[in-house]
Amino acid sequence: MIVKGLTVGLLQENCYILGCETTRQGVIIDPGDNARSILKLVAQQALTIEKIINTHAHFDHVMAVNAVHAATGAPFYLHKADLPILHDTPERVRLWLDMEVAPIREPDEFLVHGQIITFGHEGLEVRFTPGHAPGHVVFVHHASQQIFGGDTLFQGSIGRYDLPGADGPTLFQSIREQLLTLPDDYVVYPGHGPATTIGEERVSNPYVGQISTNA
Repeated sequence: MIVKGLTVGLLQENCYILGCETTRQGVIIDPGDNARSILKLVAQQALTIEKIINTHAHFDHVMAVNAVHAATGAPFYLHKADLPILHDTPERVRLWLDMEVAPIREPDEFLVHGQIITFGHEGLEVRFTPGHAPGHVVFVHHASQQIFGGDTLFQGSIGRYDLPGADGPTLFQSIREQLLTLPDDYVVYPGHGPATTIGEERVSNPYVGQISTNA
């Protein structure tokens, strides 16, 4: 599987472009900003984007959705529980960045736990992981042991849970049940910062690892 990442926007969000090496069909995960750079990378890889799939709808993960959809025609996928977060994007951007942005388009389809997102010969398992956002999901590519985790689990940290719609105990439970149940050698590509592994975080993560004091 083709995996390309780029960091976009003022909040340094990681957007990922995945593609099937055989068919050159692909998906974009979390187009957060800088649509031109995202689309340039898509063109360099000679990919046809079939789906825009979002882990969640915080503004730093969705601000390029409209432009990417306009350029590719790809449908936009999001978990239904994150619709209030999506609808609040213009207000959040005003508060955080002092900018005016248009509302983000409505999802074309809703993601559900357990479904498989296909592109060419590749497939991603959707796992529901609320806590950082009410409709947060992660995407797991079992064939290559890779997780595209949004803002759930970071290297030595976890997603914030002091935001509207967030909840700490729910996030801890999501990580432990949906991520730490995977094998140690699965690589986690997060929404911000460097990649890590399940094994590393299982041992040393101060929030959910073996050294954690959280129940």
